[in-house]
Amino acid sequence: MNARSPKAMRALFCWSLLLAVVGAAAQAQSPAYDVVIRGGRVLDGMGNPAVFTDLAIREGRIVALGRISGEAREEIDARGLWVAPGFIDMMDQSGSVLPRNGLAENKVRQGVTTAIGGEGGLPVPAEGAAEYFAELESSGISLNFGSYYSATQARVAVMGAVAGEATAEQIRSMQGHLDVAMRAGAMGMTTALIYPPSSFQGTAELVELARVPARYGAIYASHIRDEGRGLVAAVEEAIAVGEGAGLPVEIFHLKAAFQPGWGLLMEEAAVAIERARARGVDVAADVYPYTAGGTGLEATVPSWVFAEGVAKARELLADPEVRVRLKRELETGSEGWWNIVEAAGGWQNVVLVNARNPESSRFENRSIADIASELGRDPADVAWDLVLDGAGRVMAIYHMMSERDIRTALEQPWTSIGSDAGAALEPGKVDLLGLPHPRSYGTFPRVIARYVREMGVLTLEEAVRKMTSWPATRMRLIDRGAIREGVWADLVLFDFERIADMATWEDPVEFPVGIERVLVNGVTVVAGGRHTGERPGHVLYGPGRRLAEEGVPPFGGGAELPGDER
Repeated sequence: MNARSPKAMRALFCWSLLLAVVGAAAQAQSPAYDVVIRGGRVLDGMGNPAVFTDLAIREGRIVALGRISGEAREEIDARGLWVAPGFIDMMDQSGSVLPRNGLAENKVRQGVTTAIGGEGGLPVPAEGAAEYFAELESSGISLNFGSYYSATQARVAVMGAVAGEATAEQIRSMQGHLDVAMRAGAMGMTTALIYPPSSFQGTAELVELARVPARYGAIYASHIRDEGRGLVAAVEEAIAVGEGAGLPVEIFHLKAAFQPGWGLLMEEAAVAIERARARGVDVAADVYPYTAGGTGLEATVPSWVFAEGVAKARELLADPEVRVRLKRELETGSEGWWNIVEAAGGWQNVVLVNARNPESSRFENRSIADIASELGRDPADVAWDLVLDGAGRVMAIYHMMSERDIRTALEQPWTSIGSDAGAALEPGKVDLLGLPHPRSYGTFPRVIARYVREMGVLTLEEAVRKMTSWPATRMRLIDRGAIREGVWADLVLFDFERIADMATWEDPVEFPVGIERVLVNGVTVVAGGRHTGERPGHVLYGPGRRLAEEGVPPFGGGAELPGDER
């Protein structure tokens, strides 16, 4: 064995010492943190009073709170601002647009850092869910996004978009579609029971389908069957599905949309929810802070017209004899249909906002009653002709709720906030639904500006809790929705005195003011009221994906997706 010479050993020692010194110097010069936010008034999202403190971020997570002495690559001066967890939109409609434009500018500029979509399900079939989520991760998104899968998607895949009671075999096939979606990462199952063909699904069928997400610890969320005269019964049906299948229930955009029931129905619905919660049902709801809803004008047509599919529905709707019956049912009601015209108090409160037809666009932003008066025609005929003439879904705003009921809903400790709006494909434009409603641009700032600062319905701490830790708790997002060490750094910095929703009924695509900075997973996506172009968002997966990876067998034991049995 050849021993090194003393000279060589000294050289080796000196070289090692030099490397150690250089490494230590480099480490000393490297900032301790990626981001430090200094001097802000910090709300933890849990409902506690604010504290003045610094906040440090490393590798996307909050790693320190208190007096931060170390330096950061990015220093943010938050003096004069409130710092809160990023807002969570519990009823988002961005599933179709995010693959085309992941910036979601109208969302993040409201302070929204997480969105839960899927009222109508995924924009792909169940077997395409895994690829859909993977493509979102690959293309990049500016906010965190998760999505439900719809029970109606499963039904249409098996039975088509028609009425009829499903057989036991058809239900098993629907369960197979749901199982594939849950194992791919869907966050739960949804329904939108005022819309055909979803309205053709009965409670018993829904309970059987909900057994699939229940098996994975997921959630059932519903646009319930009636938001007007039959609100309480519809709430109780949603509770029955959750109770029967053994899973949590989220009631989408809770509202009392029936003028004769203002001041009564919302309180009765709240009592029904409280009773269910008292006996152990995990049920809650989300709300948007506006007195008008928005949806397709075809919602004014009784559901039975769609029993044989859309093509047949168009044929029936054009038939003068059928219209005689439909007009009568506007007065008497129709089984299985929520009369949204009655809910709005008449055609004078139904406003056309997107005609999908150049010849009819001159009527936009006018009520159906006003248009009918000008034309000397029956309002129902005007509405249904607009539906038939539209190249796409004709959209309307329905003024049908009261401020008193919004306040009642917001005051419930179990309500969160959901916009019922999607990301816009282009900033300053309507969302992909084609519905120009101010909730697309103003929902979250409005909660603070109107219901905290102006009206005092909520404290700021409680409003922030409803938009952060509470929805995170509902969706089992254990490392989001709060400010504490170890969680993802989803943050919004706002000026309490300036924050305001600028979107109105007349100009529904105005961006809010007062949201000064937004961070998603520790990366700034909004600074000085402008989008930075960054896309640090994560795809959020439901519990079924993890359980599938851990080897839990599919629901019912079958490994393959059942085929289309139409």
